[in-house]
Amino acid sequence: MKIEITQKELQKHINIAQKAISSRTAIQILEGILFVAKDNYLKLTSTDLELSVETKVPCIVEQEGSIVINSSMIGNIVRKLPDAPVTINTVGESIQIKCLQSEFNLIGQDPVDYPHLPDKNEETKLTLKEEVLKDAIKQTVFAASIDETRPALTGVLFKAAEKSMDFVALDGFRISLRNINLDKEYNEIKEIIPARALNELQKILDGSEDINISFVPGHVIFEVRDTLVYSRLLEGKFINYSDIISFDYETKVVVDKKLLQSSLERASLLASVEKANLVKLNVTDGNIHISSNSEIGSVNENVICDKTGEDLEIAFNARYILDGLKIIDSEKCELLFTGSLNPCIIRPIDDDINYTYLVLPVRLARN
Repeated sequence: MKIEITQKELQKHINIAQKAISSRTAIQILEGILFVAKDNYLKLTSTDLELSVETKVPCIVEQEGSIVINSSMIGNIVRKLPDAPVTINTVGESIQIKCLQSEFNLIGQDPVDYPHLPDKNEETKLTLKEEVLKDAIKQTVFAASIDETRPALTGVLFKAAEKSMDFVALDGFRISLRNINLDKEYNEIKEIIPARALNELQKILDGSEDINISFVPGHVIFEVRDTLVYSRLLEGKFINYSDIISFDYETKVVVDKKLLQSSLERASLLASVEKANLVKLNVTDGNIHISSNSEIGSVNENVICDKTGEDLEIAFNARYILDGLKIIDSEKCELLFTGSLNPCIIRPIDDDINYTYLVLPVRLARN
């Protein structure tokens, strides 16, 4: 293999490929990136057997071939090279990298043992705008569980039927739901995608093009311009979230999102981990009184609001309620309550995005 490529393009695509490299693998070849030079393209492939990335970049191919190069080593070398053409030449498992006055000689690995990636199935393709997919991931993935004893909840449910799609994540304390209207009808798709795969995919999404999404047995494949991201799907039963989310209420509050978020952030400074980061909300006409007490002191905040319905006193883990508020971009949001022991629904107002966040309260001692 012998190629010539610019340092910037090579570094960009190595960075993309490195997103599927695990630091915990016991299989040596998975520490490397598979380089394949063919048809004036360099294709870089990486995998940890759960998440895989394949990315292509145009280059000058003087001699076709392939080699596996240690990801950390090639990444560090290319990052330090000057902004100039880079030549990579391999003979057997020996690799020579040249850039201006710099020359590195490395030992690679035979690509014959590198795992094969699943074949794409063109018949099960679904299309989303890149910015829509990125927003949907951002608005849900944070609420996925980290409890490995419930593997299905460590991912995001991807559910599409007819002309509607839901992205859903939950961990037993909150539910984050983003609904998307689709341009055309699709047959029902209901799969769970690991949170880690979506987090890594989100880092690649930075444009406004269409993203093709394909499902093959056991895998999902995202096609992002010149890059394919493969992920294993999670097995198991996802909680029936539609039975939990209700928009009935006894108390409804409309409030400035930034003011509420800022007040909760200040109140949470004194909320102790030992007491579940507890903040208490006392909702009365025109006002939300927020308080928190700990061994080192207390804090009180007041936020003006528009209230409909009953007065209410309710408590939350500050982190959980703040997580939902932070990803709402609307100036105002509404909070729907059905008593101090039932979940709170938070939704943006005056926003085209159909987003719902449900958070469970903390039971106060007298309750």
